[in-house]
Amino acid sequence: MIGMVFDTNVLVSANLSDEGLEAVVVSLAFNQIIQLYVSEPILKEYERVLRYPRLKLETKQVVRFLARLRRSSVLVIPTHTVSASPDEADNRFLECAEAARADFLVTGNKKHFPKRWKSTEVVNARELLGRIASSFLE
Repeated sequence: MIGMVFDTNVLVSANLSDEGLEAVVVSLAFNQIIQLYVSEPILKEYERVLRYPRLKLETKQVVRFLARLRRSSVLVIPTHTVSASPDEADNRFLECAEAARADFLVTGNKKHFPKRWKSTEVVNARELLGRIASSFLE
């Protein structure tokens, strides 16, 4: 199964619009078509950001979404600290991707990440869907 880590902005976009490519990618994870990897720091970041008042997401919606995300993901424990991203918080995603040996890190903000981290390719939702589409046709 293709493994990946989602940057927080992917989940925000999926919650704000259920018709965007980010929502499709999250749906693939929720339906166990792809394997999503998370770590405790990432889960805390997801919850913190999804609860921002400016997003205007209902508390019940956030709680349900996070519960489903936890059920459909694999929790990993990174073994060392990374400092490759100019945005310190983004290093937690690289740490998780490395620990999980994820195939992809999906983000809407590629400039904060290297193009590749160890065995993980950094892509946006559109690029991910283009790369994995052929595996669904086989």
